Amino acid sequence: MLKGIAASQGIAVAKVYKLEQPVLDIVRKEANVDDELAKLDAAFAKTVEDIEKIKEVASKSLAAEELAVFDAHLMMAGDPELRSQIEDMIKNESVNAEFATEQVANMMVSIFESMDDAYMRERAADVKDVTFRLMCNICGKVIPNLATIDKPVVIVAKDLTPSDTGSLNKQFAKGFATEIGGRTSHSAIMARSLEIPAVVGVTGILEAAKEGDEVILDAINGEVILNPTAEQVAEFEKRAEEFKAEKEALKALKDKESVSVDGHKVLLVGNIGSPKDAEGVVENGGEGVGLFRTEFLYMKSEDWPDEETQFQAYKAVMETMNGKPVVIRTLDIGGDKKLNYYTFDEEMNPFLGVRAVRFCLMRKDIFRTQLRALLRASAYGHLCIMFPMIATVNEFKEAKQCYEDARAELIAEGVKVGDKVEVGCMIEIPAAAVLADQLSKYADFFSIGTNDLIQYSMAADRMSQPVSYLYQPLNPSILRLVKMTIDGAHKNGKWCGMCGEMAGDEIAAPVLLGLGLDEFSMSATSILRARKMINGLSYEAMKEMAEKAVCCDTAEEVQELVKASI
Repeated sequence: MLKGIAASQGIAVAKVYKLEQPVLDIVRKEANVDDELAKLDAAFAKTVEDIEKIKEVASKSLAAEELAVFDAHLMMAGDPELRSQIEDMIKNESVNAEFATEQVANMMVSIFESMDDAYMRERAADVKDVTFRLMCNICGKVIPNLATIDKPVVIVAKDLTPSDTGSLNKQFAKGFATEIGGRTSHSAIMARSLEIPAVVGVTGILEAAKEGDEVILDAINGEVILNPTAEQVAEFEKRAEEFKAEKEALKALKDKESVSVDGHKVLLVGNIGSPKDAEGVVENGGEGVGLFRTEFLYMKSEDWPDEETQFQAYKAVMETMNGKPVVIRTLDIGGDKKLNYYTFDEEMNPFLGVRAVRFCLMRKDIFRTQLRALLRASAYGHLCIMFPMIATVNEFKEAKQCYEDARAELIAEGVKVGDKVEVGCMIEIPAAAVLADQLSKYADFFSIGTNDLIQYSMAADRMSQPVSYLYQPLNPSILRLVKMTIDGAHKNGKWCGMCGEMAGDEIAAPVLLGLGLDEFSMSATSILRARKMINGLSYEAMKEMAEKAVCCDTAEEVQELVKASI
């Protein structure tokens, strides 16, 4: 039995399909320049064709947010800078195309991996994916096509690239286990979208597993059992059926309220990255949208999206949600999110630099376009506009003034806007959490962004493996900041939500309920399971437990306290 991280819940019992990529034995050779350039040209064309086919297969099962990675890969495969560097090496040194490609790829990967910016470090995996495919096409090597799997299997691999996960047919791909990866890796996110079990970070799985071995994938407890006994197979097949039945039973909660046994009501809502994702929130019984990440509109565009384009996207979400509250976050760009049509100034630490609302307040022309589009869409439902990365009261007031100016401008033009638009802020900077009682005088609501709040509070980059142990949502220091934010909102009669990973965590939810959180925003597929939990808890009992939790010494103590209380 091997341990890993449960990245996408479920249980699978099947044979091992060992994903082993072609081995490329690339050596430097003297070569004819024209011949090598022709080979390179053909390989680039084939690479683009391959990625387009994978995207087409993936589009049948993945949402637009996940499909955006293939657009990035197509952009990379068509990047004139990448091609010109390889061509220059072929021309200048008369070397074979695959060697030149490998050299340029290694240099680019090294540059990306050494960057401080977590988003840019993640791009190293994309460079590897695209350039490996390019080298295989130059060498005439065939990359395994997971779309051709025609029998039930559990895929075992070092890692799954976006191309791999995009090719999966969940009728036959019953789950996967990888040597590397975490809950926020591409493969983990896509597994949750596909709703197939996944266990990542399973050290030694490649060496231990053999093609055709029977395997149990327990993606609830993060365990992989190789060559199980007949008794284990029978037990886990029963558990898999129970998990499936439980999942089916959860559908009965789709139209129910999220209310504790003693009558305390909260809202369970969904995080989305595109208008299409809102349909998943409705299908999973979401009571609204708690976070629409609008940066994806900008990241998949060739230029700043205009007012009409944005308006149509926001309007589509409002109409899909049919009067339920929709929290739309204004442009959260910079830090770990870049645009291919805009170059940010070089900064020592872009995570603490010009990003999110700071960027918008410096580029009010771009901010104004988005605010106008949002206000026009507000006529079609219950809109809540949220400013990210707020640090001070004055910053929020300045952003809100931009909103007021845009609203007055539209009304003067005779354009219809909603009567009751709520304007709030995301609490992800400790300074804002500490000052929540003052901020709530001006904001209509808060939404706690725990991913950044935790890494800023612990001074630990959550993408850095050596300090990943400090990413502790249940650390009492984090719980105190959360409590401070909720209490600060309630002091002035405002509501408080949470849109970070923590909101959908089954251990964190009881504490958050006890701390008085009003709205829990999570991935759509987590909503019904969270509702079942909330509906079985006593609010008063959770309040008592939460009071003890914030007085604990460690995250481990909090975890044990929660388990003993539910």
